[in-house]
Amino acid sequence: MQPLALPDAASRETLLTRYAAVRAHTRSLAADLSAEDQCVQSMPEASPAKWHQAHTSWFFEALVLRTLQPGYRAYDERFFFLFNSYYEALGPRHPRPARGLLTRPSLDDVLAYRAHVDVAVETFVRGCDDESWCVAAPLIELGLNHEQQHQELLLTDILHAFSLNALRPAVLSATAPAAHAVSPLRFMAFDGGLREIGHRGADFAFDNETPRHRVWLQPYALADRLVSCGEYREFIDDGGYRRPELWLSDGWTLVQAEGWRAPLYWRLEDGTHFTLHGTQALRDDEPLCHVSFYEAAAYAQWAGARLPTEAEWEAAATSGTALRQLFGTAWQWTRSSYDPYPGFQPLAGAVGEYNGKFMVGQLVLRGSSHATPRGHERASYRNFFPPSARWQFSGLRLARDL
Repeated sequence: MQPLALPDAASRETLLTRYAAVRAHTRSLAADLSAEDQCVQSMPEASPAKWHQAHTSWFFEALVLRTLQPGYRAYDERFFFLFNSYYEALGPRHPRPARGLLTRPSLDDVLAYRAHVDVAVETFVRGCDDESWCVAAPLIELGLNHEQQHQELLLTDILHAFSLNALRPAVLSATAPAAHAVSPLRFMAFDGGLREIGHRGADFAFDNETPRHRVWLQPYALADRLVSCGEYREFIDDGGYRRPELWLSDGWTLVQAEGWRAPLYWRLEDGTHFTLHGTQALRDDEPLCHVSFYEAAAYAQWAGARLPTEAEWEAAATSGTALRQLFGTAWQWTRSSYDPYPGFQPLAGAVGEYNGKFMVGQLVLRGSSHATPRGHERASYRNFFPPSARWQFSGLRLARDL
């Protein structure tokens, strides 16, 4: 999290404008969801849409208003317990797997809570002194990027819930993207040597993107686009889910235990898959999505390739090459464990729990997906999930050694 501009009136107005836009986008994503839709929790790893809306408001209330606004009165003291996610420093919380049991507060109460927080944040920003503003501005910017993360999570989570609904409703009313031809996959070569990765500059970045540091890379090549559904179908047709030699041990155990035979949301029997636009014909030209790290690694093994490291991906993404689908299509699994960069230090206070304590047992994904809010992507961004996760908008790009 980088320091922001000087505490003048213009910088306050700029941040308030951005605040209003981000908050409005969250409301728009949930606008067509009923109260019943917004309460459902389809698995322990997901959260109800109503909870996402409340939690992102809790963040501003707990970390900005409650600590920096003298005399601030909470909308409802019980919400500090209900909508805390994992911040041990901020007290106990409602269990994550039981968020779907929160039929109360109602959706109307949650929307009123959001409105209360919005008014309080605007009042605070316009009226606080420069010392408080210097402390608050980076926290508000962090809160906005946090909310943008939850905007994508809101979509991934309601998509999973709707996929289990017998009516299989569409999350988004807009039409699906039109078909287009897939050009042959080509590999682009990159020199090895000493490279730098990690965030640089004064723009916002999460703490896990820092510090910028040097890495040594061997010469390598990356595919110029993501693997397509048609290419992955060839893997399936060649017995990919029945060949243990292609799989990491934990992945093969999952394939057997869960009965995986295709990516999540695929229906091989009728050639369809479930998307944000409802049930759609599965097109060979579409970029592959909703695969776990294990599936991505197995496909790469089958294809005579491998997954890139996150350092290879970032070095290539910032080199001005003609790589396609780096952003805005699907998150791309890497072969890199989610570990701290050399010299990493978590932020001070409760926000230090944001990233650092999750740096174990997870894999890094790079890029961004079609559900990532525009402007929320950058080459140094480090997304991370456990290797079994496949309800996220995750695909893969192949790599090779040279």
